Amino acid sequence: MAGKEKRLRNLLNLYLRYPIIAGIVFAVMNIMVYFISVRAGIVVSIAVLAYFVWLLFMIFNKHVAISKALMDFASGYAQMQKKLLDEFKVPYGLLDNQGKILWLNNSLGAIVGKDNYRKNISTVIPELSKIQIEPGKNLQECNVAIGNRIYKVFTEKIDMSDSPVDVNILIAGASSDLYAIYFIDETEITACRKELHDERFVAALIYIDNYDEALESIDEVRRSLLIALVDRKINKYITAGEGIVRKLEKDKYFVVMRYKFFEKLKEERFAILEEVKSVNIGNDMAVTLSIGIGAMNGSFLKNYEMARAAIDLALGRGGDQTVVRDGNKVTYYGGKSNSLEKNTRVRARVKAHALRELLEGTDNVIIMGHKISDVDAVGAAVGIYTAARIFSKKAHIVLNDLTTSLLPIIDLYKNSQEYSPDLFVKSEEALAKVGSNTLLVVVDVNRANYTECPELIGKCRQTVVIDHHRQADDQIENATLSYVEPYASSACEMVAEILQYICDNIRIKSIEADTLYAGIVIDTNNFTNKAGARTFEAAAFLRRNGADIVRVRKLLRGDMNEYKAKAETVRHAEVYKHYALSVCPSSGLQSPTIVGAQAANELLNITGIKASIVFTYYNDTIYLSARSIDEVNVQLIMERLGGGGHMTIAGAQLKDMSLEDAITLVKKTIDTMEAEGAI
Repeated sequence: MAGKEKRLRNLLNLYLRYPIIAGIVFAVMNIMVYFISVRAGIVVSIAVLAYFVWLLFMIFNKHVAISKALMDFASGYAQMQKKLLDEFKVPYGLLDNQGKILWLNNSLGAIVGKDNYRKNISTVIPELSKIQIEPGKNLQECNVAIGNRIYKVFTEKIDMSDSPVDVNILIAGASSDLYAIYFIDETEITACRKELHDERFVAALIYIDNYDEALESIDEVRRSLLIALVDRKINKYITAGEGIVRKLEKDKYFVVMRYKFFEKLKEERFAILEEVKSVNIGNDMAVTLSIGIGAMNGSFLKNYEMARAAIDLALGRGGDQTVVRDGNKVTYYGGKSNSLEKNTRVRARVKAHALRELLEGTDNVIIMGHKISDVDAVGAAVGIYTAARIFSKKAHIVLNDLTTSLLPIIDLYKNSQEYSPDLFVKSEEALAKVGSNTLLVVVDVNRANYTECPELIGKCRQTVVIDHHRQADDQIENATLSYVEPYASSACEMVAEILQYICDNIRIKSIEADTLYAGIVIDTNNFTNKAGARTFEAAAFLRRNGADIVRVRKLLRGDMNEYKAKAETVRHAEVYKHYALSVCPSSGLQSPTIVGAQAANELLNITGIKASIVFTYYNDTIYLSARSIDEVNVQLIMERLGGGGHMTIAGAQLKDMSLEDAITLVKKTIDTMEAEGAI
């Protein structure tokens, strides 16, 4: 900057002195003319003398006028610059490196007030505390609301180190770095953006979960009135936000609404779920809805596809809830009631026939459950093995780690001559047995990362999923056959039903019947939890095929250390807002997670306890076992923590934290969900 000004100064001096230089040149030329001709030299001398007289007159008489004119021009130019800055429509000002206002134009003064000169900008506009004036940062920006206007505020460093004027002389204690701050009014732009955001179309599908069951629970003359009342509530709820409802089928609705109204429904946590339940004209069964919503997924067609995926997920989780796919985010609302058991077995029969076709067309079968398998997972796997054996297909069950509860059952198969030694294999062996036409059957789990060997998914030609847990957004995708029924008590119950329809006059071995029966006993806590009519029908089928209650009871007995651990867990339980929280000791236990789950069931026997959560530290992971009877949906709590399950039986896994931090996290989650009204 200084070098450029020096060059300009030298150029100006040269420009002002060139008449004198020209006079000297003329004088030298005059001398040279004398050598040619004296008379010519005299003439030239007279001309040169006249030139110097004129030059001296101009210097002494016009210098003051020229200097004054230059000063007037410079002053006028500076005044014009200052006027332009003062009247600049963009609010503009200068700050020091402490954020103090050094100068501001009229537009900025109208916003912050002219009397705020020398005050800190963050004091005048508290929202600007987001901008940290730091020498190392050049351009920063933030949005602030001042009155009813919205501004985007920029700060930019102005380097004054090369300025010919010392800033410290002008401003005492100032830094050589100044900051320009300017405000861009984006009120109209923001309003347009919000309008575009709010006016986006959202697609939704509403299904009545228990249409047929609800109608059967009421007199025939009142059935049309019940459906009319439900229709009216749905239409009134959606049209209140200028949405459109069209009935696709007797129990299915298609909805289009604006995003602004959709956000309002989210704030109300989709009150229609509870409103429809209140319709009662003598019906013994309350009507429940499932809602799937697709939003912010680009095109309207994409939103509709996401709504279809969301409604499938809502139904797969047992209904009576809303699933929202908002962009890449999946959110759940409702789901506080138990899934209704279907009286009809049509779906079980259809799935059994589909599984039969897959078994007949495959070369071999690989069956696996979830990590740290329990009796229900192994029992269901054994049931699928039975089906594969009926169709003369070689089958293997993936089982990596044996818990104490599984040892007696696995020993029965290993000690029997009727079963191949490679019936139970580890993940590495299972991967080696995958061929070009291998069928993979996943039981008691529908999330890929929770399976015994996630690498098998996608490697096998076809995949079947049979599970009774509520689905999550990370469920196994592209399964050839998916049979997920959250109302079922256990995977063993579902497999037992499939076995009844997979072929005529089926007979299974007593050891296999015992294993399936044990899985039902464990997951229903001796038929006290989620045991419906179909649960007892499945148990009766297994009893007819040789299941023995005494043998099963002996198989499920635990050792003394496990019993003491359960007692310690119950003894040290902490009651927090009707929730029993406790830590299960894992030292000396081969299967501490199983013991933790059993202890969680025991805590429910205490009066005043609505739900229990037991923490078990095992293999650098904290396992959470959550149980309830009917008042609290523990599945929603566990989903917030990355887990899942059922309304009354759920779990989750936490890593990279201590037990104290895990307990604190669960308490905060309970507080947050209660404040939101989610539980």
